[in-house]
Amino acid sequence: MSAEAVGRHMPAVVTLDDLAAMMAADPHGHRYETSPEGVLSVMPPPGYGHAVVATRLTAWLVVGGWPAERVTQAVGLRIPGPEGEGGRIPDLVVWSKPQDDGVWLPTGDVLLVVEIVSPGSEATDTVTKRHEYAMAGIPQYWTVDQDETVTMYRLDGDRYRIHATMPFNWVLRTEPADNLNV
Repeated sequence: MSAEAVGRHMPAVVTLDDLAAMMAADPHGHRYETSPEGVLSVMPPPGYGHAVVATRLTAWLVVGGWPAERVTQAVGLRIPGPEGEGGRIPDLVVWSKPQDDGVWLPTGDVLLVVEIVSPGSEATDTVTKRHEYAMAGIPQYWTVDQDETVTMYRLDGDRYRIHATMPFNWVLRTEPADNLNV
């Protein structure tokens, strides 16, 4: 599609409802996100390795006693900002309580978000989203790098501080309660 055609068909301001409609209509499973400032991001669906890491983390949490209805993959979050509201889709969200069904959920009950860093998403996952999640007040943020290193951040005021960095397989040999600050 040409830039001119996109300009004619894209709304001037993309809402979270627009993003949900775009994802529903996308035959290739792309994720559509927007920053609170209105910057649109389109990501390809995650690859197999990415999905395996998300599944292993989910299984680790559930087997470790976390209720399954409080661990979700690829659920949209409403991210407030000074210039508006954005929408991000973390790879994994751990909640303090079950949520009502919806596409874009508020962050008030979020305990932890996890981003599995894919090629091309390094800056977004490790800088942009880290800042946005901190500003949203999410208490913990983890990234899992391509070399399977987990960096665990904890909220300190309005920004995250590194709490620990360790190999992914080591994390899976611990108990979730050892790593989640709840």
